[in-house]
Amino acid sequence: MQRVASSRRLLQAALAPGRAHSGLSAAAVAAAPENGIGAPKMPPFDYKPPPYEGPRLAEIARKRAEFLSPSLFHFYDRPLNIVDGKMQYLFDEDGRRYLDAFGGIATVCCGHCHPDVIEAIVNQAKKIQHSTVLYLNHAIADFAEALASKMPGDLKVVFFTNSGTEANELALMIARLYTGSHDIISLRNGYHGNAAATMGATAQCNWKFNIVQTGVHHALNPDPYRGAFGSDGPKYAKDIQETIEYGTTGRVAGFISEAIQGVGGIVELAPGYLPAAYKMVRDAGGLCIADEVQAGVARTGSHFWGFEGQGVIPDIVTMAKGIGNGIPIGAVVTTPEIAQVLTRRSYFNTFGGNPVSTAAGHAVLKVLEKEKLQENAFVVGSYLKEQLNMLKEKHDIIGDVRGRGLLLGVELVTDHQKKTPAKAEIAQVMNHMKDMGVLVGKGGFYGNVFRVTPPLCFTKEDSDFFIEVMDIALSKL
Repeated sequence: MQRVASSRRLLQAALAPGRAHSGLSAAAVAAAPENGIGAPKMPPFDYKPPPYEGPRLAEIARKRAEFLSPSLFHFYDRPLNIVDGKMQYLFDEDGRRYLDAFGGIATVCCGHCHPDVIEAIVNQAKKIQHSTVLYLNHAIADFAEALASKMPGDLKVVFFTNSGTEANELALMIARLYTGSHDIISLRNGYHGNAAATMGATAQCNWKFNIVQTGVHHALNPDPYRGAFGSDGPKYAKDIQETIEYGTTGRVAGFISEAIQGVGGIVELAPGYLPAAYKMVRDAGGLCIADEVQAGVARTGSHFWGFEGQGVIPDIVTMAKGIGNGIPIGAVVTTPEIAQVLTRRSYFNTFGGNPVSTAAGHAVLKVLEKEKLQENAFVVGSYLKEQLNMLKEKHDIIGDVRGRGLLLGVELVTDHQKKTPAKAEIAQVMNHMKDMGVLVGKGGFYGNVFRVTPPLCFTKEDSDFFIEVMDIALSKL
């Protein structure tokens, strides 16, 4: 019944008149600047989308409520119909421009519809869209080689999948096969996917269904803001050792973690945590798996991979999202020795390594290099984080600002001492920001953390606009 009600609310919101721009009349909207009356001025941009002639918001909402899964949800009181995108901007059905500070959930790294990526996709699709890995094709081999060149140590064998969930499922299976053990350790508040093994590794009840999930132990989360030991990483890591000693046979298959928890609210693991945890896991015979689905591919700015910020080299690395810039693709990278375990049986993925997807992924790596987007993520991300910290000094509702590069989190609380999550307030702020032309994500266990994960072509001018809009929206509380 709750799901049916959710679908009805979606349809009612879409049909609600005059709410797209803070309740303004249609005439007022038509006469207003692109980001709303009285709003800060959005940075200039030299692209204007062609007129949209497709179905309108209400019709799409009706079809979505009738034909798509009732589990789907949307942001904002009145959902958006996004029909066009270019670099760091999105456009709705009326041609209104929005600054995208969410990047399709940390997925669009080069920018929406980046011409080089689009060209690679189109050119490959014109040649061959799909064959199978049973035949040879240069696109998958070229991308695997380029991806391996970005990895440290002996991480050079690539298995392609279609998503981050698939990549993490495969990584967990490889760890269990290689070690002969079954027990996996993951971190509380982590998110690794929604299939059988990955749902077990995920440690938030919000994302876990009541199905059998075995062989996973969830260790204390090294959260510098909400954790018991502040920023003392090695102190948190002692729980790994205790988990091994009291929860397993003393031998484990592996340990999986993000260096910066994305869905969990952009929680950067306490300094020194991963080196200590990796040693304990390896001493117990386990493999260390780095989930780089959100933190990887240059997003942190300081490093290409999130785990590098903690000075460790994993045994297995998983990735998705940013490596395709929106094209469905994931990957598992490991060592030649560990990779051998999949030869014990037949392992096959019909679409993993698809020519179009791998051509897109290769183009993404080239764009990141050519346009120095990792450097941009560091420079602009540092600038934006500094500005966010200034907002924190001004607005008492901001409890914490965290993250690296263009993977930033802003946690809202109504009480700094108790750290009471400001769940209702963050929804209000998001709606106000949308009305002024800025789209931003939210997450965290309590749903009270802004997830600021824009395309890596985000500029300082975009940051200034973002901050001005957020400042105004927070002031309206």
